[in-house]
Amino acid sequence: MEHKEATTGNVSRRAVTTSGVLAAAALLFGGGVARAAATGGSAGGQGLTLRLPAPTGPYPVGATSLHLIDRSRRDPWDAGSGAREMMVTVLYPARAVHGHPVAPQLTAGAVEWYRGIDVQVHHLPAAGVDWAATRTHAHLGAPAQPVRRPVLLYGPGGGDPRTMGSTLAEELASHGYVVVTMDHPGDSSEVEFPGDRVRDTFLRGDARTDPELFRALIDTRVADTRFVLDQLEALAAGRNPDAEGRPLPTGLGRALDPRRVGAYGHSAGGTATAQTLYEDPRIAAAANLEGYLDHPTGELYPIARYGTDRPLLLLGTEGFDHREELDRSWSVTRGRRVERRRLGGTAHWAFTDYAATAPQMQAAGLMPPAARTALVGASAPERSVPLVRRSVRGFFAHHLPAPH
Repeated sequence: MEHKEATTGNVSRRAVTTSGVLAAAALLFGGGVARAAATGGSAGGQGLTLRLPAPTGPYPVGATSLHLIDRSRRDPWDAGSGAREMMVTVLYPARAVHGHPVAPQLTAGAVEWYRGIDVQVHHLPAAGVDWAATRTHAHLGAPAQPVRRPVLLYGPGGGDPRTMGSTLAEELASHGYVVVTMDHPGDSSEVEFPGDRVRDTFLRGDARTDPELFRALIDTRVADTRFVLDQLEALAAGRNPDAEGRPLPTGLGRALDPRRVGAYGHSAGGTATAQTLYEDPRIAAAANLEGYLDHPTGELYPIARYGTDRPLLLLGTEGFDHREELDRSWSVTRGRRVERRRLGGTAHWAFTDYAATAPQMQAAGLMPPAARTALVGASAPERSVPLVRRSVRGFFAHHLPAPH
């Protein structure tokens, strides 16, 4: 039977809904989002151009990437690759951004891999979106303000790239933090290294279904995070840790305060972040964004079994499919400085850029409402994005305040 849309006058109900969503989104994203989405995509006409919310802080944001190699470890996911290598992005309050281009959310080399992996994993539209067109609000290579600022490390969820955490990272940087987003090669959906070399992920499902894999994945992420901390200390001391020795933005090393470090992570990144807090005293405060604190076998991680005397935020969503399992590992976590919160109207990936982009895909008719709700929840991005931002930024502002 042929499906026909209900109409109001000569305008389809979908068009009315879309225009309403876009008008509301314009308040969060700026006026350009309505024009771009209404015309169906980017200037190249390759599909819908997704827009990320602008950061709200007083500082413009600069960004640079670093290629880091840990020659003390072999890569656990690729025996033939030799030493463990990583890519990170450093976002920071910039002194000036004129003449410095805005960074894309996904690099050209990463787009094809992302389209073939993350799009399938998250049930995103297979066509109709120009994934290469999305721009962040961070300016590549802009000079940093030479003011020592707290450093926050970000670990994405299992199989996700660091770039899908751009919205929250830019928000924190605009409010005075240096934010370092990490990819974990072999685990992240795709990682582009210098020289146009791209590595994809071995993950094609839920790592919780394989206890040995999950244990190795989290152990690797904890070791990665501690290694990145070492490299940031070298950067703050005036050295350039980039493997190719690429020039650093002016003043970047002087912008990091390695004595004031926090961390936050989503899903598997949250698990690793919380455990790194337990293992590494350099982490002063940590936020776990819906990551388990136990192994699939039920064995608790030490952070849950023994607790912590440093601030730990356990932040969850109302719509997470495995809340009962998650709550079992969270409820036993000890420590008088452990905070637990749950965000209403949200689902697991509301902590990522999908909180802003999934509703745009739904409004354009590219994503069913049920798929959007399962991914990020039913809340409009005008509510969910500020809610996540306030929750995470408020936690760090209290326990690790940035200078004004």
